[in-house]
Amino acid sequence: MVRKEVLSTRNFKFMETEIGTDIAKAKEILERGGLVAIPTETVYGLAANALDPLAVARIFEAKSRPAFDPLIVHISKFKELYKYTSYSDIQLSDIANGFWPGPLTILLPKSTRIPDIVTSGSDKVAIRMPAHPLTLKLLSLLDFPVAAPSANPFGYVSPTTAGHVFDQLNGKVDYILDGGPSRVGVESTIIGFEGRDMVIYRKGGLEIEELEGVFPGNIRINDFSDSNPSAPGMLKKHYSPGKKVRLFNDEVKPEEFNSDKTGFLRYSSPINGFSHQFILSENADLKEAAARLFEGLRYLDKQPIDTIFIEFVPERGLGLAINDRLRRTLAEE
Repeated sequence: MVRKEVLSTRNFKFMETEIGTDIAKAKEILERGGLVAIPTETVYGLAANALDPLAVARIFEAKSRPAFDPLIVHISKFKELYKYTSYSDIQLSDIANGFWPGPLTILLPKSTRIPDIVTSGSDKVAIRMPAHPLTLKLLSLLDFPVAAPSANPFGYVSPTTAGHVFDQLNGKVDYILDGGPSRVGVESTIIGFEGRDMVIYRKGGLEIEELEGVFPGNIRINDFSDSNPSAPGMLKKHYSPGKKVRLFNDEVKPEEFNSDKTGFLRYSSPINGFSHQFILSENADLKEAAARLFEGLRYLDKQPIDTIFIEFVPERGLGLAINDRLRRTLAEE
């Protein structure tokens, strides 16, 4: 293959981005301030040294991400919370130890080690420990945590394979660490604490019912924020394909639409007469549906159609996170 040079807007020279499993190479790139796409159990992230403001700035540039949208910091050991946050809650320790490594992000007061660019000026930092062996190994070899939002252009469908990252960010990232398909398929659940309450800032890969089982107090949900989000992933319009997206409900009559120009993202059963369809789970399994959600949106976006109809899934368990992403996909600009 002939590799072509790509020149970024900040005069960084890249070859066509390489995909591989070389942890030592990923480590070297991150240590010199580069960008590495990393696999996690949720989605692929675009990682940089979280303690290096210039490296973090390259994340925002590569994604065309607005500076007011904060990033998540990834660590490999629980004791690193003491370095990068100022938490002192014993109950929080029980929650983190119960669900880390895993798809849970916790919003906490940040230490002075975390640059303001990571938190978009907020005095709180979102932090988590991902449950992917390749990335945990990489993090354990580094002397710093990494900041890593999803590895896609801002507002588009999140990547769940190394190939998805390549399709979207080729030439804008130094290396893609290939860890296979993401197991969970939707981003992490983000929680924080306000007074005695636990607050869900983003529904995600950890079911709210699991948190209810370990937190005895009140749990409330604090969803969208259009301009000044307190945590990552709170913007109302997000996870959107390039096609027009509409909600499929009882008022929609499929026979009124051109079968060649209309696609459907369905939960468990197809609609007769339409060739462009993606079924999230033929067995009506919400875990499978979550793992296939972004793959389905990406597949339909590549089809020669004008409109994608999406169907909500049952509003329980991981269905809460799936429907959250679908509502953001449907949201108007």
